[in-house]
Amino acid sequence: METITGRTNPLCTHLRKLASSAAYRRETGEFLCDSPKLLTEALLWGGALRTVVCTDPAALPDLPAGVRTVRVPEDLMEALSPARTPQGVLSVCAVPDRPLPDRLTGRRYAVLDGVQDPGNVGTILRTADAFGADGLFLLNGCADLYGPKTVRASMGAVFRCPAWACTLADLTALLKASGLPLYGAALRADTVDARAADYARCAVAIGSEGRGLSGETLAACDLTVRIPMSEHCESLNAAAAAAVLLWEAARND
Repeated sequence: METITGRTNPLCTHLRKLASSAAYRRETGEFLCDSPKLLTEALLWGGALRTVVCTDPAALPDLPAGVRTVRVPEDLMEALSPARTPQGVLSVCAVPDRPLPDRLTGRRYAVLDGVQDPGNVGTILRTADAFGADGLFLLNGCADLYGPKTVRASMGAVFRCPAWACTLADLTALLKASGLPLYGAALRADTVDARAADYARCAVAIGSEGRGLSGETLAACDLTVRIPMSEHCESLNAAAAAAVLLWEAARND
């Protein structure tokens, strides 16, 4: 095991850039996990671990051969970790090589349209995983799936539930080829109560926190659904709306 104490070490620079830059994550094909929980999930679900940095080597689980292991003092960990309260372990994993498939063979998918809050994106990925969705699509400038806040909020679902960032045109072509209708959480002339929709095979689109579904995405929807709520309540946030719709879909399995 290596020991690093200086903040100018190239690995330290690499970790800080992974935490702060989506462009750098895309360039290097790596992302950062910032807790023992995420390290455990990576090991359990086949995450491609490349480097583990810790303050206490005795607390580490058994790691695969070839994983670089580095010990750092606590003050350096505080400088490197993107978390407000570091938990003593940072892991670097390879971003999965996951091209857009030619056809979707699953039953149900979630679609996020312009959801820019990383906590919401990670929570929705976690919810999709919990309720048996077969994948998640990110459209129109959603928060980076592999940013630290998104990964943390996913609670390990980033290693289990497949996700793709793509254009609306690519998504609609893929859904058409796969025989999957697109439902949108929005109000339109054809809107139905969310409890009445047929979720046997579909993709469900959730819009951004501020403006909902974009006009282009709404126009691509085959049906829109409405979550019944109190008249004085205008809307739910993206993560809450996704949880209601994905649970409703799973409930009818």
